[in-house]
Amino acid sequence: MVVGTSTGGLQRVVIGIGEQAVAGADSLIVTHALGSCVAVCLWDPGVRIGAMLHFLLPEARVNPERARKQPGTFADTGIPLLIAQAIDQGLNKKRCRAHLFGGAAVGAQGGLDVGKRNALAARRLLWQHGIFVHAEALGGTEPRTVNFSVADGQFQVTCGRERVQEL
Repeated sequence: MVVGTSTGGLQRVVIGIGEQAVAGADSLIVTHALGSCVAVCLWDPGVRIGAMLHFLLPEARVNPERARKQPGTFADTGIPLLIAQAIDQGLNKKRCRAHLFGGAAVGAQGGLDVGKRNALAARRLLWQHGIFVHAEALGGTEPRTVNFSVADGQFQVTCGRERVQEL
């Protein structure tokens, strides 16, 4: 995770694969190169707390050692951790809005449909925790970058240098 200052005085928090961040209204949380990976974003408009996880695979059982060292790599270990950390910072699950990004079919996946499996795992785990998906930008074949403004819960999604969606 890289933390810096961006234009407008916002704290820019950049997360990579297997990382997560929980931040307040003065923050912009960013992740790059979401191919088959999925970014799970949580936002509580009541307290303006935001959280983001960039996970690689749906299940930790494929690499238990890595799951112990970096639980955010997997949906089934990273999502519960993200939710717990966000609640510790004041997020209320009843007000929480979840957004999902990524889950693309990029490169030769050999019929594994990793992006689709990641998206399904994220939806299932959020549902099990009583959090429903408010919006999503999943699938396709292009990697995405996500910029999450915690102050207003707005998301800018880009492919390459082209802005393709605002949620």
